[in-house]
Amino acid sequence: MNFPAATIKDVARVAGVSVATVSRALNGAENVLPHTRQRILDVARELRYAPSGAARSLITRKTDTVGALLPDLHGEFFSELIRGIDQAARARGLHLLLSSSHDDADEAAAALRAMNGRVDGLVVMSPHADDDFLAQNLPHNLPAVLLNSGVRGAAQRVFAIDNYGGSREMTEHLVRTGRRRIAFLGGPQANFEARERERGYRAGLGSGVGPHQEPLLLPGDFSEAAGQRAGAALLALQPGQRPDAVFAANDIMAIGLLGALQAGGVRVPDDIALAGFDDIPVARYVSPALTTMHVPIAALGSQALDALADALDAPAASGEATVMPVQLVVRRSCGSKA
Repeated sequence: MNFPAATIKDVARVAGVSVATVSRALNGAENVLPHTRQRILDVARELRYAPSGAARSLITRKTDTVGALLPDLHGEFFSELIRGIDQAARARGLHLLLSSSHDDADEAAAALRAMNGRVDGLVVMSPHADDDFLAQNLPHNLPAVLLNSGVRGAAQRVFAIDNYGGSREMTEHLVRTGRRRIAFLGGPQANFEARERERGYRAGLGSGVGPHQEPLLLPGDFSEAAGQRAGAALLALQPGQRPDAVFAANDIMAIGLLGALQAGGVRVPDDIALAGFDDIPVARYVSPALTTMHVPIAALGSQALDALADALDAPAASGEATVMPVQLVVRRSCGSKA
């Protein structure tokens, strides 16, 4: 038999105090005598009273919940990112509300508006989150931290990875291994990270590390299918027309490309070297293992959440940008030709 859940009125009646006194005691107010507070806590425990989160938020004006708006919730990158955000939130005693914009500006705007009033602050990762978008859709009094954004405003703290520096270092590494025709498989042009990684690739080709090379760009969208399409396009070329290395703007495209090349009889790295970016967990397990730029994905999420939690306790007067370093991880997919 299911019995009705105890209410705050039940606790007040059994403890012999007013409902207001129960509310103050359970919310840690100082104007409750210690022995009264203890009696109320004991009664609440005996009755298995669970305070209403909605009712508590009306009193404290806090939900103890933070939101995270991400472009997608699918794939190893976002799984690692969410893991970092969630671990930091739980360590702070905060609940996490997740939403995906599916890489759509209208859905991102709708998600931000829907979270208003439900969360105390937001972690936002969206290619659409520029100054105008944030001004129109992010409540001005809602603390927020931005991830991998080109916005450098006075209101939001920004955490980004060194997309440009990492991409340049990877390109220079491929040049040093003797590759003389290096293609770049890019991401969506509207995406800040994709643009920065392409910019780093171009800088790496022109850095003077090796003979001059012209940029060779392949279209992509950060998906495995884009890597497969790029592989089909390369297989349609004569062997002498193909690049001898492809640097993919993320690992999942590199893995799609690897599968397509191997299915077409192209040897990696003997015929075409291959590199990615992010170092998602599966990158070390494909064959050959993928050379990539290691991104501290979980740490990116946890540091952003920690900064947001700090802002909830003591709102900052201005934002700042933190650029997290990346690290070259050399594996078998881009062996030397020299």
